[in-house]
Amino acid sequence: MVKLYSMSVLYKTGPDSAVCLKAAYDVQSFNFFQRGSIQEFMAFVSKTITERTHVAARQSVKQEDYMCHVYVRGDSLAGVVISDEDYPPRVSHTLITKVLDEFTQTVPASSWSTISERDINFPQLNAYLAKYQNPREADAMTKIQTDLDETKIILHNTIEAVLERGEKLDDLVAKSEGLSIQSKAFYKTARKTNSCCNFS
Repeated sequence: MVKLYSMSVLYKTGPDSAVCLKAAYDVQSFNFFQRGSIQEFMAFVSKTITERTHVAARQSVKQEDYMCHVYVRGDSLAGVVISDEDYPPRVSHTLITKVLDEFTQTVPASSWSTISERDINFPQLNAYLAKYQNPREADAMTKIQTDLDETKIILHNTIEAVLERGEKLDDLVAKSEGLSIQSKAFYKTARKTNSCCNFS
């Protein structure tokens, strides 16, 4: 199951320290009594991995069935996404970049070192967490690939449907008045040449 659990924006205040500026969590899939602890653990992991990542670097860390993706920009603003292991890493890093760019436009850089999480108004983080639950819809490249795969399936189904009706491609070529004699001869030669590879 493809799932995003957490998105955080942090500010790296020093080589080994970071503060959380804003975070959003989706812990609905966990046991009700464990949600608070899980959310605290995700906050801890996000802070720790940010502290361990160099400025202007990206990392992806796997822990059991979970992935933690982090990007610390050159200005020490960092984004962390925690997802399951099936969530595409490229989509995670695209999301982090988008969120950090939008955060920079909303919250001035001069306040990052002094402002607290509760004073930051950035509701877009929750919206992105909800929107990116389906990586195919959120990522244009993944969506195009899915559309192509569906088209390919439809084309295969169409060819199979024609063959199911009892018509064979050889019969259609033989009956066709639109094909020249040369085209029919080419088809027959190609068919014979490829027959060694045909297992049907």
